[in-house]
Amino acid sequence: MAERTITLEVFRYRPEKEKEPTFQSFTVPFREDWVVLDALNYLKDEIDGSISFRWSCRMGVCGSCGMMVNGTPRLSCAAFLKEYYPNPVRIEPLANFPVERDLVVSLDDFMKKLKSVKPWIIRKEEKPISEGEYRQSPAELANFKQYSMCINCMLCYAACPVYGIQPDFVGPAALALAHRYNLDTRDEGQELRKDVVFSHEAIWECTFVGECSVVCPKDVDPAGAIQQEKAAGAIDLVKSVLMPWGSR
Repeated sequence: MAERTITLEVFRYRPEKEKEPTFQSFTVPFREDWVVLDALNYLKDEIDGSISFRWSCRMGVCGSCGMMVNGTPRLSCAAFLKEYYPNPVRIEPLANFPVERDLVVSLDDFMKKLKSVKPWIIRKEEKPISEGEYRQSPAELANFKQYSMCINCMLCYAACPVYGIQPDFVGPAALALAHRYNLDTRDEGQELRKDVVFSHEAIWECTFVGECSVVCPKDVDPAGAIQQEKAAGAIDLVKSVLMPWGSR
């Protein structure tokens, strides 16, 4: 019996050789347990070693292998070939990001926006280690745990129509992580995040399309996080008018 195969239509861009991107078709073996990343690794190892793409863990943890698979942002380590067989699989770099080479996009804008929301615990004053840990109840942990599952894969940015037309938008993942730390009882940095989170380029730019939450491989629900921050921002505004001596 002949070996089953599947066609990969791969986005190629090699700036030293071509001015415009092209697509190149390759035929690779089809295996029931293979994901798109397996097919790409076979392609690189056995057919064309020049193809460039990112990957690391192959376990849906590192977030580095995000690509457009048949037009949808996916982790290539979680997109099984059998979902597409026997039809061709078109593989492109994540939408809405500058392409550096083949399937590799620039992370610069995302990293800048991620840093802008200060996604880490901020304390006004650190207590001595001798006083012990900053403890939380299970309920306090559950309040923000969902939003801490983000793996920075950037699929939400590739799916977001607002980011696609308004690159100044801070974006879903960064705002969801800001929300995660704002909900953390150990954190005291809400005031330091307000200028970014409540800016026009942040939560108020979001039109609640919700595609960011649809494509999230970890069910973080960045769209829900942004709407919760909008509600908090509206309450904060009312408090600043009615109780100017103290708001959020």
